[in-house]
Amino acid sequence: MVHTPPESQQEPVPPRARTTARDMVGALAVLLVIIGVLVGFSRACSFNPGGPSIDPAAAPTVDASRELKAAADSVDFPIRRPELPAGWRANSSSVGPVGAGASVVVRVGWLTPKGRFVQLSQSGAEPADVAAVETDRPDARPNGEVDVDGVRWTTYPGRREEIAWVTRLDGVTTLITGTAGAEEFRELARAVRAARPL
Repeated sequence: MVHTPPESQQEPVPPRARTTARDMVGALAVLLVIIGVLVGFSRACSFNPGGPSIDPAAAPTVDASRELKAAADSVDFPIRRPELPAGWRANSSSVGPVGAGASVVVRVGWLTPKGRFVQLSQSGAEPADVAAVETDRPDARPNGEVDVDGVRWTTYPGRREEIAWVTRLDGVTTLITGTAGAEEFRELARAVRAARPL
């Protein structure tokens, strides 16, 4: 049986006006300890002053060759399958509509050896339409050009801090975007140009 002291013996709860700064600091300290324990157990947060990075071991893997071959069998434009050096790992693929759905875009993304992401998009649609879809900018406008071994790529601002390069290869709009650096973009651009259409 629980013994409850009479009301006259119970300590009254102090009114809010009597709560001191020391009480608030104590409550804040307890809250910070709880947050620290949760973060420590989950390891879900990290500080990276250089920007976002991707843990290659935690990312999924896809078979780029199989995905591009399957896409090539279902679209009305030739698809290229670039041969990339060791250390590049395909981790995403998708097919989606462009514009009013008259064409589609075929995408494959890779993690580079430096842990950055780069995506190749191929479509039968016009470059401006593909750039608008792939950068999430309906009013996407070019902001420069890059030459890679004689192939001129038009540059666009991409999602967030990304950039996008767009060109036409044998009538197919080819777009590269991601967080990778310029040299990794160039490496993918060369590999795409050298690849034979499936």
